Amino acid sequence: MNPDPVLDAVLTRRSIPDLTAPAPTRTELEELVQAAATAPDHGRIRPWRLIPVTGDERARLGEALGEATPPEQAHRASAKPLRAPLLLTIVHCPVPDHPRVPPWEQLAATTAMITTLSLLLHSRGWGSIWRTGPAIEAPQVRKYLGLDYGEQLLGWLYIGTSLRPDATRERSLPEVRTKISWEYTPDSR
Repeated sequence: MNPDPVLDAVLTRRSIPDLTAPAPTRTELEELVQAAATAPDHGRIRPWRLIPVTGDERARLGEALGEATPPEQAHRASAKPLRAPLLLTIVHCPVPDHPRVPPWEQLAATTAMITTLSLLLHSRGWGSIWRTGPAIEAPQVRKYLGLDYGEQLLGWLYIGTSLRPDATRERSLPEVRTKISWEYTPDSR
């Protein structure tokens, strides 16, 4: 284990597709979301909202996903929300025409918060994976979730206990080019 717990979380966090119960409690999830909300967010706009989906609501979300999918794929789509005990719906709620924070920066704040949340979940021993797909644009799914015009569904953070505890082995820092241009000059492109 790395002596730096933040670096350790970054090096060992993985998307965990195989999840089971338990999931974080409501109190623990709220605490972690509060901490994740300290991620970079110019103007402290908090351009997101999160909708937890648990228990029988997962099957109801599955029905909406099934309705939004071609008939030959409906059964498979409707079972997807049952892959984890907790699905945290990620809704981006941009502030239109903000005088200082453009839309792209608001989206960056939302994704920074979710990335921070996934690291915090991992540091507490929870597994997670961010899932999307064509259904995030489907009217049936938007209606089920009660999304307003202007809100953007970014998918779900599936959260639970990993069925494969060995899935979080440490990786070394990548041996790829860092893409930092230390000696940048306009002619160096």
